[in-house]
Amino acid sequence: MPEGPSIVILKEEAQRFKGKKIVEVSGNSKVGIERLANQKIIDFKSFGKQFLICFKTFTVRIHLMLYGSYRVNEEKDAAPRLSLKFKNGQLNFYGCSVKILDEDLDEVYDWSADVMSDMWDAKAALKKLAAAPDTLACDALLDQQIFAGVGNIIKNEVLFRVKIHPLSEIGAIPVKQLKLLIKEAHHYCFQFLEWKKKFELKKHWLAHTKRICPRDHVRYSFGYLGKTHRRSFYCDICQVLYR
Repeated sequence: MPEGPSIVILKEEAQRFKGKKIVEVSGNSKVGIERLANQKIIDFKSFGKQFLICFKTFTVRIHLMLYGSYRVNEEKDAAPRLSLKFKNGQLNFYGCSVKILDEDLDEVYDWSADVMSDMWDAKAALKKLAAAPDTLACDALLDQQIFAGVGNIIKNEVLFRVKIHPLSEIGAIPVKQLKLLIKEAHHYCFQFLEWKKKFELKKHWLAHTKRICPRDHVRYSFGYLGKTHRRSFYCDICQVLYR
């Protein structure tokens, strides 16, 4: 599943079509995409893992789910969920969820929860965590109402860097460590973005998909943990279990 930084890259790549009129729309989405024909794109935005195509009176929300993808000015050998053609280019989305939003986006999204937004609010994140003391650290980082944009790779890397065991209960983690967790989640997302653009993301992984802890030189533990049941790679020695 593409994480927040990857959606930011998509947003940047799509900027060439801002202010452009859609001359042809197609795809196998059943949400009434014909509505987009001859519409001018006002803006592109992102919220966490969601890509937003903004028009004057509505917005198209794209979620790439687990295996979705996109192409700019090229096509895949597969039926697109949504294809937008312009006078000088095209945007194609595959294997994704498409939804049309008629509401004002400020009523739909809490922008302060988007880890990569200029409106990100670390204090609000801390308050939300404090209100969920029984939540496991591995689930909290994947909660899009708290850390919109954080996915499983970021979860594993952040927990390793701040030395918190994924099965730690939020209410048992010292406030100082919680603040460090929040700070590192924000910081790592931008590192992720930088490395992704350089096509060198994987070489910077310290925990995700790795076998040996670089701090203690022992084999990582592995499991599908928490309510989210996502893959976790962690060290039982240096990552403290707070219960």
